[in-house]
Order: sequence, then structure tokens, then C-alpha cells
Amino acid sequence: MSSSSDINTFEQVCIIVDFGKGSKVMQTAKKHGISGGTVLLGKGTIKNRLLEMLAINDIRKEIVILVSNTNTINQAIEQLAHKFKFTKPNHGIAFTTSVGRVIGASSCKSENLIEGGGVENAMYHAITVIVEKGNAGDVIDAATEAGSKGGTIINARGSGIHETSKLFSMDIEPEKEMVLILSKIDSTEKIVSSIRKKLKIDEPGNGIIFIQDVNRTYGLYE
Repeated sequence: MSSSSDINTFEQVCIIVDFGKGSKVMQTAKKHGISGGTVLLGKGTIKNRLLEMLAINDIRKEIVILVSNTNTINQAIEQLAHKFKFTKPNHGIAFTTSVGRVIGASSCKSENLIEGGGVENAMYHAITVIVEKGNAGDVIDAATEAGSKGGTIINARGSGIHETSKLFSMDIEPEKEMVLILSKIDSTEKIVSSIRKKLKIDEPGNGIIFIQDVNRTYGLYE
């Protein structure tokens, strides 16, 4: 039975699937109570010697972002994991993170920040890195050198080449790339340090990194 706290707290689901499956994920999510979401285009960075020889190791991906109350997320993600076989290798990855406040979504009415909604014993971190276009490969290389198994590269696009939005006071426009990496908590510091050093993140304008606790994961394998 769901508790009132489950109904009043919110989570974000990030689902990474092969190109062409994003709309199917959205349709399934809608059937299970999540009325809307966003699909982004990206590419995976699988490290496989045979694929590298064939020059096809960069695989087109779709990233589906969904937000709803925790109770709905709990039910929907189990159905999504079953339908899209996230429990089998190479069928997709899904993870959830806590959301403090939701504004502008009719299905997620929450004007007040909810404290204590995070997971207490998180095993993974989601590392997001935003850099100039063309530098995402260096981010992946630095992360891999520090033990990461790879990541997903997303082209960050504005509505026009002269129009920008801001995240943490840094302009995000069509010339930026986002890299999403999942890491075990005990590996995060090493991965982040490697990226900071290789990309010189601490120098103004070279990029930003932010880290989130991951509540649950599906489809991750050693």
C-alpha cells in the first residue's frame, strides 16, 4: 500500500534505450500513469574491440526523461523494466533520482521544496558533465581511464544559435555537449578528478560537473 509521502514526493526517471525506442517507452509510461516526458537524442560509448574494428562502437541512443510522484514511478518503472527487458544485457538502462520541486507540470503539483526525499544508502551516482562541443570524447576517455565503463553523450541544443539558456550560470547552446555517466559511489571521486584534470574544468569556461544520488537502477552490469 502506498503512503502519503510517496504521493507527495517526486522522482525523475532517466531511461537510455536504442534509437527508435523512446516513443515506445513514453507510450508505455503513459499507460501506467506518467502523462508526459522528454526524449533526447544521444550516443552511447560502448568499449568493444570488435565494434571498434568495425567503426560502429558509437551507437545512437534515445534518453527519456520522466517525472512523477514516487508511487507512480515505483509502479511504472517495474512495468517498463519488464516490457523492455532491462534485466537483460544491452536492452537499456534506467535509473531514478529524487526531485525536490516540480513547477509547470499539471500532473506534478508541487510548489514547495520537499526535504529528505533522497535515498539514504545510494550505491550509484549520476555524473553529468557539460563541455564545449567536440570535447565529450575527452570526457569519456578521462572517465574510462579512471574505471568508468562508458557513458552517454547528448547534444545540448538551444532554440537558436544566438539564443542561450543558463545552467549554474554557464551558457548552454548548440555548441555544447552533455555527458551522462553512472558510477559506483566509491569510484565517483576518481572519475570526477580524472575529468577535471583532463578537461581543466576548474578553469573558467571549460565546463561544469554536477553529481546526483541515484535511488534505483535497472540494466547495469559489471
